[in-house]
Amino acid sequence: MAAANKAVLGPLVGAVDQGTSSTRFLVFNSKTAELLSHHQVELKQEFPKEGWVEQDPKEILNSVYECIEKTCEKLGQLNIDISNIKAIGVSNQRETTVVWDKLTGEPLYNAVVWLDLRTQSTVETLSKRIPGNNNFVKSKTGLPLSTYFSAVKLRWLLDNVRKVQKAVEEERALFGTVDSWLIWCLTGGANGGVHCTDVTNASRTMLFNIHSLEWDKELCEFFEIPMKILPNVRSSSEIYGLMKAGALEGVPISGCLGDQSAALVGQMCFQDGQAKNTYGTGCFLLCNTGRKCVFSEHGLLTTVAYKLGRDKPVYYALEGSVAIAGAVVRWLRDNLGIIKTSEEIEKLAKEVGTSYGCYFVPAFSGLYAPYWEPSARGIICGLTQFTNRCHIAFAALEAVCFQTREILDAMNRDCGMPLRHLQVDGGMTNNKILMQLQADILYIPVVKPSMPETTALGAAMAAGAAEGVGVWSLDPEDLSAVTVERFEPQINAEESEIRYSTWKKAVMKSMGWVTTQSSESD
Repeated sequence: MAAANKAVLGPLVGAVDQGTSSTRFLVFNSKTAELLSHHQVELKQEFPKEGWVEQDPKEILNSVYECIEKTCEKLGQLNIDISNIKAIGVSNQRETTVVWDKLTGEPLYNAVVWLDLRTQSTVETLSKRIPGNNNFVKSKTGLPLSTYFSAVKLRWLLDNVRKVQKAVEEERALFGTVDSWLIWCLTGGANGGVHCTDVTNASRTMLFNIHSLEWDKELCEFFEIPMKILPNVRSSSEIYGLMKAGALEGVPISGCLGDQSAALVGQMCFQDGQAKNTYGTGCFLLCNTGRKCVFSEHGLLTTVAYKLGRDKPVYYALEGSVAIAGAVVRWLRDNLGIIKTSEEIEKLAKEVGTSYGCYFVPAFSGLYAPYWEPSARGIICGLTQFTNRCHIAFAALEAVCFQTREILDAMNRDCGMPLRHLQVDGGMTNNKILMQLQADILYIPVVKPSMPETTALGAAMAAGAAEGVGVWSLDPEDLSAVTVERFEPQINAEESEIRYSTWKKAVMKSMGWVTTQSSESD
């Protein structure tokens, strides 16, 4: 094995991939993009009340340290010298909101996760204050007013958590999304930690002007957020600071991208019109729109794709966001107990090969794109005495594919250029039944790279390419060719359309379940 010969490897780059359901640390060869080693830790999610989703920021941080240490041990066993790791990139679940004390380094509350719905009444109150003829929030941020984004979560913390209010009054509070919390802690925390974020993560807070690339005074006043608690906004590829502890002490942290932007970079979607779909906790389809902001007429978000260097141009993307994809499999495992491991769903689905008329709309957190309908809740319909757990498992996988079809249709209408194939990545793409179903339901080929860790790869590329690191070239001719697996549609178009139109009927039935009063009764 070439890995045994230390001289062959050249510079390596590490990537922290901090997702909603797990944390990973992965190490890549910067010349070949080969994955050398990694370690993964599953995270707890807390559901203190209906619709609330929280995580412990300390658990998130400790999981990062654990993954780094364990990966370094594995590299040692492979006889790879960890001093070859020249840079670290960070990719993270976006929007999730942390507020901490800059003097003690302690979080002032749990992280409020992107999926959390507690802010629905905050959203309704705020939306009454936006003039119908001038939606300045949407035009400045590219985002609809929704529970999904950080500003309303931060507003809720300021309104409801005394510890947060007091720390803000005493100028001890810092706010950040998960990237900011991690970078601040990893670069020293209360002892000189760097309080920063990148443009991609900032663009998901609803406080950031995606045109001027700055925190927006008018937006901060609208949400009543004190600007002094916000992190400094940097590009996605530059040295933010050095690791201050652990096996990689002294290594620069030089890449930072929200997970969906990182996957776009890792899939090499650098050209206008290139798109990727990531199947994680949720499902996220991003299409690079180049250096111009494209505003959607069909329920997609306009977001910052990346800015790969301080002096490099910013690129934008259209995004279709689906809240529940892999999370539905975790729900079948943890809540219903019909599978013991996530991998088992493929086996159950294979047994029947059909949902037998059963449709599952997993609107656990309302519906995101293209509907943005917070009143929706999950439903399973079309049940008969014949339906069993295998059909429900199959319907759950179909739901992921139908939701992707809805955002792909919206993307095609906004771009006017239908995608001829879909590039995919993320943990769920290991499920071959899901990939084949996706090709059948979209009626275009689905293309999966043989190394599915594109989110981490994107963060590593940004880190390795940073000025002052310079070990990873992003020139098109230097990027390694990727081996892929293709899934071609295998059913006829008519059957595909019939199934899709029945799905849409089910979606309509999921809407209008909840009024604010019932969802927020304490």
